[in-house]
Amino acid sequence: METTSSTSSDSKPDEQQTDEGMDADRSMSRSDSGSGEDSLDSIPDCIPRCPLTPSLSPQKRTTSRSKTEPPLLRTNKRTIYTAGRPPWYNVTGTTFKEAFVIGLCGGSASGKTTVANKIIEALDVPWVVLLSMDSFYKVLNKDEQELAAKNEYNFDHPDAFDFELLITVLRKLKKGKSVKVPVYDFTTHCRRKEWKTVYGANVVIFEGILAFANKELLKLLDMKVFVDTDSDIRLIRRLKRDISQRGRDISGIIKQYNKFVKPAFEQYIEPTVQSADIVVPRGGENFVALDLIVQHVHSQLEKREITVRSALASAHQGQPLPKTLSVMESTPQVRGMHTIIRNKETNRDEFIFYSKRLMRLLIEHALSFLPLKPVSVETPQGGIYNGKRLSGKRITGVSILRAGETMEQALMAVCKDIRLGKILIQTNHDTGEPELHYLRLPKDITEDYVILMDSTVSTGAAALMAVRVLLDHDVAEDKIFLLSLLMAEMGVHSVAYAFPKVRIITTAVDKEVNDQFHIIPGIGNFGDRYFGTDAPSDWCESDEGMDF
Repeated sequence: METTSSTSSDSKPDEQQTDEGMDADRSMSRSDSGSGEDSLDSIPDCIPRCPLTPSLSPQKRTTSRSKTEPPLLRTNKRTIYTAGRPPWYNVTGTTFKEAFVIGLCGGSASGKTTVANKIIEALDVPWVVLLSMDSFYKVLNKDEQELAAKNEYNFDHPDAFDFELLITVLRKLKKGKSVKVPVYDFTTHCRRKEWKTVYGANVVIFEGILAFANKELLKLLDMKVFVDTDSDIRLIRRLKRDISQRGRDISGIIKQYNKFVKPAFEQYIEPTVQSADIVVPRGGENFVALDLIVQHVHSQLEKREITVRSALASAHQGQPLPKTLSVMESTPQVRGMHTIIRNKETNRDEFIFYSKRLMRLLIEHALSFLPLKPVSVETPQGGIYNGKRLSGKRITGVSILRAGETMEQALMAVCKDIRLGKILIQTNHDTGEPELHYLRLPKDITEDYVILMDSTVSTGAAALMAVRVLLDHDVAEDKIFLLSLLMAEMGVHSVAYAFPKVRIITTAVDKEVNDQFHIIPGIGNFGDRYFGTDAPSDWCESDEGMDF
């Protein structure tokens, strides 16, 4: 999976990287949506560069570049993500603000990708996606592949691109959905088997020679930029690129340029400059034009800012608890365990022990809500037993880091060989809003029943964001089960109002939330008490991590 922000580097094809960042010992997120147990998303391998500075040494590239990355810092031992994605939905859980899409058009080797990267670096906005039109070349048949091998196939003609797939992908990406993007191999002239999963865009930069050549495509672009570079310079750049990066010979490049590239530019590309909002002469060296573009994008993003947590705090007061909520029976045993873990004098060993007991009971209780189908099996004695089996593909667990990760052991003890994903959500102390920093989801999660785990849920802001992420990855709402040891009524209402089909399961519900959004009487900072850490009073790991 993948995503870009202040930089751009390709992720592994069968992993999903949704920028989603946590510390280097992570377990999940953003391109091909992970790949089962072994192929959950990986973290990009590049270090972000300073704004508007050239890269030191270009890497050999033989595939198309559609990608995304989070802003990050790297040390010898850690990967630290420095910015998160703010809410892209309102209190109803509906996507409220679409990604801002910048279209970059220009002739071959005009410097579109350079301009795109410099815009990304100068924007300093997390969660930017770079989508290349190169990814959407059509699959060639045998005859066409033979022509391509002899430089006789016209890759600069509109018919060479799969506009239908391109428009579908860009439309979904603009709406905040997870998408799979093909990877085109320039050496074999075909698509690779592995597609990249791209998700989590505040800004999408779409670049291609024919980016303005389709009317439906133009409707999706919020800003249209034409990169205008002298034809001689473009030819020199193309020679260098195709020789060093694509393994082609000079005669073949010149032949292809004169027969296809130059005529296509004059017929299909150059006329589309009329559709541009901004024309950028000299490409990436035109800093004045780049600054104007960046200023405009910032002004548009400011208009789209929304607040979620404060709205949640004032909503649903006095409403009856929803029918989708299931509170485990408060038996003397359950109440006794709550007494222990709520007691501020309880030492860490006892806190962990009784929390784990409660988690195990909660998981067992939650599994009773999964749909089962009748099945008959033969016993060792030759008799027939009429029993039940899960009616569905499989179960996947997803924890909201850090505190939700403590529930994974109980889930794995009950569900054999279960796949796990992770989502890191933190509170921005300047805005008070939750922000998505990292996620890794198993591959092909769309058909699974998903058990979403967090230790406590107060306002529901983090849970709301986590559910929205799952929905963006096409998990069915009625297949999501939110599990928490302790919830506040406010959080229950927030999740149920936004997502009425999500099953909410907990061991207890407290009525109040204070001005700091802590559950009252509550349980304290579950993560700190469990892991033995002491966070500063103004630090919050996630909306739910410390009774948020």
